[in-house]
Amino acid sequence: DPAIRESDPRGGVEAALSQFDAQWNTRMFWQRTEQPINNFVLGGFVPALVTEGAAFQTEVSKRSAAGTQFFLRNNTDYIGNNARFNRFPSVYNTNIEAEIRQPLLQGAGIGFNRIAGPNSPPGIYNGVMVARVNTDISLAEFEAAVTQLVRDVERTYWDLYFAYRDLDAKIAARDFALQTWRSVHKRYVVGAMGGDEETESRAREQYYLFQGLAETSLSGTVSNITGGQAVGQPGVYTLEHRLRQLMGMPASDGRLIRPADEPATAELVFDWEHSVAEALARRVELRRQKWVIKRRELELLASRNYLLPRLDAVALYRWRGMGDILLDPSRSEEPLHDAWSELTGGDYQDWQLGFQANVPIGARLGATSVRNAELQVARERAILREQELQVTNELSIAMVELDRAYQAMRTSYNRRMAAFSQFNAVRKKYDAGESNLDFLLDAERRLADAQSGYFRAIVDYNIANMNAQLARGSLLDYNGVYLAEGPWPGKAYADAADHARHWRVGRVNYCKTVPGLAARGAYEQQMLTPAPPVEEIRSGEPTPAGEPLPMPPAPRL
Repeated sequence: DPAIRESDPRGGVEAALSQFDAQWNTRMFWQRTEQPINNFVLGGFVPALVTEGAAFQTEVSKRSAAGTQFFLRNNTDYIGNNARFNRFPSVYNTNIEAEIRQPLLQGAGIGFNRIAGPNSPPGIYNGVMVARVNTDISLAEFEAAVTQLVRDVERTYWDLYFAYRDLDAKIAARDFALQTWRSVHKRYVVGAMGGDEETESRAREQYYLFQGLAETSLSGTVSNITGGQAVGQPGVYTLEHRLRQLMGMPASDGRLIRPADEPATAELVFDWEHSVAEALARRVELRRQKWVIKRRELELLASRNYLLPRLDAVALYRWRGMGDILLDPSRSEEPLHDAWSELTGGDYQDWQLGFQANVPIGARLGATSVRNAELQVARERAILREQELQVTNELSIAMVELDRAYQAMRTSYNRRMAAFSQFNAVRKKYDAGESNLDFLLDAERRLADAQSGYFRAIVDYNIANMNAQLARGSLLDYNGVYLAEGPWPGKAYADAADHARHWRVGRVNYCKTVPGLAARGAYEQQMLTPAPPVEEIRSGEPTPAGEPLPMPPAPRL
């Protein structure tokens, strides 16, 4: 999008600069007329006036940044007719004229022409400064799109991690259920106690329950396909396919993506004041809105120019020449022999000085333009205030969710350890014949749920951390993603330094000044040093330990 905006022939920077390019215009026409004459004397004693003529004009024009227009043109006419009293049967008239038109009120000044562009009607601003601000807005929009992509990729990555862990938990539960079914089935075959048909069928049903859950966790379910994405219960295959799609990889290449990084389990505590300051400085939507406000302020500055009447100072100087022929290389001394010799001789010169004014009584359109620009500025500033309030609210919610997710992860860990202890105790009692099968099957289900719940809590905690980084505006920095704008040509830097000297105030003021600041250059993506996370271990509470379950290759069911 930034490249498209930059090269837009309607509102890009180069399109705005093209309004100040030199223009060459030329035209040439031939004609012949045969006009019957009613008055024999006025018609030169001919019954019909036959005229052959040609007209040629070429012109080079240039508009300066201050609005001044320069013209250099040549006009050449050829006329030949059958009138009896002409000095020459045919004659060439040629002239070279230079013209300068300088706006004095409306349309004058470098600032106005750089913002609105030359000859722009009120409400239409196509100057180079507005075009550059629009490019900066598109850069912010591009950064927002990249941030959203990174967020989607990271979220899908952690969802895929959970899908693998959930599959491991379902497989472990299925294996436990298989062992239980085999044990009960042996008792059923020999007719031992606890081996009746009802007990055997319950153990068998639980095995197939976990088998089905494992198969669903591996492949997932698809109820609909919308926009190229599968909608349904996610599984390893569906989430792996979604991650491939986000990363621009083929749907299948004979390999299976598996997350390599383990999620964080340490507690992260961010300083609130530091996080608010960083969010207000780095959130891309706020920086985009500030560029919009800058554009509206420039438009307001330019709109005030339309309150002035149009008053142009015009100066023209012309050299004339006339002759029987247009150009004689031998340069004859005969008067009026060739037109170009007479022109270069300088005997016939014209000049013109004057003013041209256009004053709209009441300046209704200009006042409306200023009022509209003021309302636009007020509206964009109000939007910025609301966005800043929304950013702080989002940051507060993200911090609360981060703390909640950490506490939920600790609770899930404790539940998981308790489920392990319960399963081992019930298993020992069942093997000793002190407990029935229902308690063992229930313990297996509870253990499987606790396993999945624990890994779900870990993933939720890492997603909450990602959302906190997103709310602080540091998600790209957190993931090691940096954006950089390509350099301008070296000539552009030299021209900018040269023009900056012309924008200084006069030396008589004895002031050392610099041009007005339009932008502060490249955005520093590490503007604020993030506060280091604080690791806390609350006394009296268990701490999550290493993962007891291995991560084997993708199983085949």
